[in-house]
Amino acid sequence: MFLIVGLGNPGAEYDKTRHNAGFMAADALHACYRFAPYKSKFDGLIAEGQINGEKVFLLKPQTYMNLSGNSVVKAANFYKILPQNIVVIHDDLDLPAGKIKAKTGGGAGGHNGLKSIDAAITPDYHRIRLGVGHPQGAGEAVVNHVLSRFSKSDFELIEQNIDLICETLPVLLKEGMASYSNKLGMAAKK
Repeated sequence: MFLIVGLGNPGAEYDKTRHNAGFMAADALHACYRFAPYKSKFDGLIAEGQINGEKVFLLKPQTYMNLSGNSVVKAANFYKILPQNIVVIHDDLDLPAGKIKAKTGGGAGGHNGLKSIDAAITPDYHRIRLGVGHPQGAGEAVVNHVLSRFSKSDFELIEQNIDLICETLPVLLKEGMASYSNKLGMAAKK
């Protein structure tokens, strides 16, 4: 059994912004694998489904990014899902737009959603990182960047990567992170 978490902020004003790349990926997985409708539970929206025979819960925390861990720990505890069976999909400023990487564990890299999850369940979960690029400058420039909508070309790149996640996620669930990272690397070279 797995818990897949797409990170983002609730509300129409954040729809399709860079910080909501995880929500976009969760919704694509929901459609691709025909999950049951989302239900409001665990301070989030959660849906149950299967990906290639594996039981999966898909979660979109509705707590705003910096409190995402509250929703994740509630769902993980209720379903008794350990960190090694949790996958978090999120935006990543340190990757250029159009890049995608995956790893297990690591630091939060300044991402408030990851900081919250790390504090709630430990940092030993899987992460799928969707590159959204880094703006010039820091502080307010970064906030404005992640809360802004994608350019047309960047949106096309993020959609391609989300399609790639839908196509390849069964590898992560069945074979583990090493095989999954290799699969993503090979797909990126095509």
